[in-house]
Amino acid sequence: MGASIASIASATFITSATSGSSGISGTSAGPAPSAHRHWLRAGWLMTASGWSANQFSALLGAYRTDLGLTTATTTALFAVYVLGLIPGLLLGGPLADRRGRRPVVFTALAVSVLATCLLMAGPAATWALWPGRFLTGLGAGALLTAGSVWIKELSTPPYGTAATPGAAARRAGLFLSAGFASGGLAAALIAQWAPHPMITAYLPHLALAAAAARFAAHAPETSPVRIAAAAAAAARVGGEAAPVHPTTEAAPAHLIGDSAAARTATTSEPTSAPACAAVSARTTGEPAAARIATTPASAPVPAPAPVSGGSATAFRRLVVPVAPWVFAAPTIAFATLPGLVDAHLDGWQTIYAGVATAVTPGAGLLVAPLARRLAARHRIATAAAGLAAIALGLLVAALAVVHTQPAVALAAAALLGAGYGLCVAYGLTEVAALAPAHRLARLTARFWALCYLGFITPYAITLLAHAFSPPAILIGAAALAVLTLATVTYRGTRSSL
Repeated sequence: MGASIASIASATFITSATSGSSGISGTSAGPAPSAHRHWLRAGWLMTASGWSANQFSALLGAYRTDLGLTTATTTALFAVYVLGLIPGLLLGGPLADRRGRRPVVFTALAVSVLATCLLMAGPAATWALWPGRFLTGLGAGALLTAGSVWIKELSTPPYGTAATPGAAARRAGLFLSAGFASGGLAAALIAQWAPHPMITAYLPHLALAAAAARFAAHAPETSPVRIAAAAAAAARVGGEAAPVHPTTEAAPAHLIGDSAAARTATTSEPTSAPACAAVSARTTGEPAAARIATTPASAPVPAPAPVSGGSATAFRRLVVPVAPWVFAAPTIAFATLPGLVDAHLDGWQTIYAGVATAVTPGAGLLVAPLARRLAARHRIATAAAGLAAIALGLLVAALAVVHTQPAVALAAAALLGAGYGLCVAYGLTEVAALAPAHRLARLTARFWALCYLGFITPYAITLLAHAFSPPAILIGAAALAVLTLATVTYRGTRSSL
């Protein structure tokens, strides 16, 4: 049954991701057959990452009931994920820029699989839950950073045909949401009816990770540094390019031109524009005459520059305030709310938690078309709508807690999930617009790191509950969301004048 839910979520995602652009990868000779949708191949790795993050969330009640863990312990285990995630994000971005997208992504996937194996050992050795959650975050952080950039680059020419960089960047968020929606519900359904629930609930992730790795194995490398290095090495082999490796397939023409310049710098041999064009032609099949017109003679490779001052300021003023709400909203919906409204759901608490974990990111998937339309209207319209949905969702959540209404809490989860979907789409679109290609992974890492600060929200609410009632805390959070909305709207409006 969990597999059917996963397929439903995935079908919804694919419909949203492909609308507006075909996403079919291309080569220098024109679009490749639909079988070479490399962005789709890489995207399932993001789904596996989202699945691994959320499979634990639906089992919080089961850990309290079956293993006797306290609420403070389970929410702390939930927050430990962030302690691993932040270094994974901050290290994964620079590594992806230096070493390539593929090595970082597949290493992170292996770490995620190891983490799931440790979580499966939890019933026999509860201490294993702590490193399991830490490694889950570490693997997810690195995979999110490198995977987001990889999907974005595979979606745009010469690998794909996405209409805009923003549309390409949003696909990563949609794949992630598909994993969030499917993983939690599948784990809850297995935990409710399968034997040894805290072991068998994790088996689907192992199967998904293996399938995703197999599916993504043929997706090409897109890192500008790695492509240029491969082209430069090929150009040095007897003056003739070696056979093109699959990971350099359809390399961007301007990067191949830069590789010829790199050869000039390292060998002290003069390289003319025709020579650069010849290297490009051998590697990509592009006519040499076309490259002569666009490749400057003996052009040195520019050193990677930092994000421009204007871009850094825009990121700080318009993206940083929104980012923590990306995961603060959904974690409240599926980690905090179920425990506050399930008092009358005897025997069905785990199923209810699983439904909440599916409804929340599922709503984020459904608002993807709205996110595209809002982004076309105004730069910050998507963020404004997302923050408004979060504020409303928190108020509805407070009402649900006051009256102990699980159905109303699910409505609040849908609103919070919609806010999550809109805010993550806004953030990824802004990052794609602000960062140059050689800095994209680093800025994406910073964005995801800020987003995942929201994962500590359930633990913060648990601590604040000693001094304030849960409805009061939720109303206070709604006020903070409104304040963020006002701040970002003011800044965004002034920046567009």
